[in-house]
Amino acid sequence: MRHAFKRFHLGIFAAIAALFAFAAPQAVAAQGLDRTEVLNEAAEEIEALTPGAPTDGTNVEAGAGEAAGGYVPMAPTPGKGMPTSYETDPLASMTFQDQYSQDGQYALWMHDTILLPVIVAISVFVLLLLLYVMVKFNRRSNPNPSRTTHNTAIEVIWTVVPVIILVVIAVPSITLLARQYEEPPEEAITVKAVGYQWYWGYEYPDHDVEIISNMLSQEEAVASGEGEQFQMAVDNRMVVPAGVPIRLQTTAADVIHAFAIPSLWFKQDAVPGRLNERMLTIDEPGVYYGQCSELCGALHGFMPITVEALPMEEFEAWVVEQGGTIPGAEVAADAEATEGEAAA
Repeated sequence: MRHAFKRFHLGIFAAIAALFAFAAPQAVAAQGLDRTEVLNEAAEEIEALTPGAPTDGTNVEAGAGEAAGGYVPMAPTPGKGMPTSYETDPLASMTFQDQYSQDGQYALWMHDTILLPVIVAISVFVLLLLLYVMVKFNRRSNPNPSRTTHNTAIEVIWTVVPVIILVVIAVPSITLLARQYEEPPEEAITVKAVGYQWYWGYEYPDHDVEIISNMLSQEEAVASGEGEQFQMAVDNRMVVPAGVPIRLQTTAADVIHAFAIPSLWFKQDAVPGRLNERMLTIDEPGVYYGQCSELCGALHGFMPITVEALPMEEFEAWVVEQGGTIPGAEVAADAEATEGEAAA
């Protein structure tokens, strides 16, 4: 009776889900709207809900609505740091993105060289064994079934072989876990990503810079002229230097979010009242896209992450344009001035 009652409730929930799945597209169509219009309206709603968030590339600290004059956002490279369309590249769209961090390259090697072959080999072996048993030991082939209950050799094999396989998998797995928990060095550049409903804020405590990042509407993404795609493009990117350690901290102001960039093998929860920290080193300059990966409310799907990695000189130029400071620059300037006075 209890199982029948449970099946009855499951049937009701399935019917409700099917009704919503059918009714939602019909309602949108009845109102004369398409998916693009709905998404654009959501992007505009995010901008309206963002308190004091600039949408023209200006710095929050600078205020006064002054747009940066010399900084030109880097154009993304097709297929690099972004999802791949199934129509353009079916194979690439079914696996991980190309990796541009050391941890990501190690994890991708582990998946392609160890996990995938082992899983395929075990699945094929079990399938063949199952087919063999079905053919060899069915009732027609064996009218008098065997009474064998034990086989020491087989039991030893099916105990020892899985242990060896698990050890082979465990060594690189533990290595990858240890690498992801490495502490950033003292000289690492600190970037703090703060999740809001529904946008991101980036703080650079070492450089006195703070920016707000909102998703662009489809018209704004096309007008940017950078070859970016709608729902991936933002007005203010998280700009960082390439090739140097970054101390990436995450937290949230309201609910739990998650800062995730697949092509950098980076994912870290942003929890209110907690400061999580991990080291990130991007191997080469480029534009890398991510997304909030923790269900955080109605507009969860409209919190894209765009990371722009630049050479150190260009990153420092960006910091200066944002009204920030370069750590040690004043000390170096004073030292040069002192040396000049001594030489005079």
